[in-house]
Amino acid sequence: MAFDRQKIVEAVKEAKARAKPRNFTQTVEVAVNLKDIDLKKPENRFKLEVVLPHGRGKEPKIAVIADGAVAEAAKKLGLDVISGEELEELGSNPRAARKIAKKYDFFIAAAPLMPKIGRYLGRYLGPRNKMPVVVPPTVTDLTPFVERLKKTVRIQLKNNPVVHAPVGTEDMDDEKLAENIETVLNAIIGKLERGENQVKSAYVKTTMGPAVKIEG
Repeated sequence: MAFDRQKIVEAVKEAKARAKPRNFTQTVEVAVNLKDIDLKKPENRFKLEVVLPHGRGKEPKIAVIADGAVAEAAKKLGLDVISGEELEELGSNPRAARKIAKKYDFFIAAAPLMPKIGRYLGRYLGPRNKMPVVVPPTVTDLTPFVERLKKTVRIQLKNNPVVHAPVGTEDMDDEKLAENIETVLNAIIGKLERGENQVKSAYVKTTMGPAVKIEG
């Protein structure tokens, strides 16, 4: 199924129009239904990081797991820091570990701590597709990593033939949201063996609003 930019714009407009006003800014999401794909075969599953051309519309929550230079760089940017010592404490506190995994959208980690992260947090981050972006222990400026993550969405195709992704917020321009959606659709299609022929349908919705089909 091929998607026309104007058809995407029309779906965005309708999804916004049909969304009831809420006391918070709703996220705009895209859902893509796939067909003729056997997810029992590991090679048909995938994880993707897509950089949205117009960003996510709101700041993601980012935590940095590090000591030393990387921790100092994180503090300069006002980011939450989890030290190596605090990381070890999470190993004996599953409830706190789960809470941290849920709280943050992304994690950045200093390379030397990755073995401990795998041991103490891996079981909570892995299923949520939140394993950290790894940086060298000598990094003194995390700005490039943070700026990229502010525009990044992670997509995972695992057990069901449907892929969901946030593509912005309802207060963003329709055309910009449509371009973000198009970027996500192209990334997903690019991972499919038979490309757009394996796309059954795609929908746009706000957090609390009804789904609107993107006409092919």
